[in-house]
Amino acid sequence: MPDPSSGSRASLQRVCFTLRVKPERLAEYRERHAAVWPDMLRALAATGWTNYSLFLSEDGLLVGYLETADFDAARDAMARTEVNARWQAEMAPFFEGTGGANADDSFHVLTEVFNLETQLAAADAAAEGAGK
Repeated sequence: MPDPSSGSRASLQRVCFTLRVKPERLAEYRERHAAVWPDMLRALAATGWTNYSLFLSEDGLLVGYLETADFDAARDAMARTEVNARWQAEMAPFFEGTGGANADDSFHVLTEVFNLETQLAAADAAAEGAGK
């Protein structure tokens, strides 16, 4: 399993994904995520899902964000946990367009096109290089 404490924050992979929650399940989805099972929370942390957040719009658009050393490894490690199998089975009916598959297998991962810290570091390095 990935070690979430290894590496610096700068070396973490930032991942953003979308899913769509069925409109008639929005309230229940919010309720379920207000008190996620403690063993699920511990499994996410242990498998390298850090700074993980979910954002839900009124039309059902779900946006997830996390940071991890290796997203594929973190997702694979999570898939091997018993608690994730139970959680995914309970959550599958909440989503549109997944064909009943695990939500984790249906993420639409977005491509990062801008990060403030990355560009500031590059600008600072360029300015430092130009000053020498």
